[in-house]
Amino acid sequence: MTVDREAIPGKDRRVTDEVSTATVVAYGCAAVVLFGWFLFGWLVLQQGFVASVGEAAGAGSALLVAVTIIGSYRRSRR
Repeated sequence: MTVDREAIPGKDRRVTDEVSTATVVAYGCAAVVLFGWFLFGWLVLQQGFVASVGEAAGAGSALLVAVTIIGSYRRSRR
């Protein structure tokens, strides 16, 4: 039980939207692409393990920022 439910007894629990199958598939594809990017940098370009991890993590962070911006834009239009 959260604090706001205890403070406001008449407030109903907020219903969250379910995650669609397309979203799960898109996140899975993004993970596979990021792992491939890591392997490409490490094994093909031979730039070092730590550099490849950092590059893949940076690309993943940029992707999450883009998803966040698009999601907030879509939610504000509703």
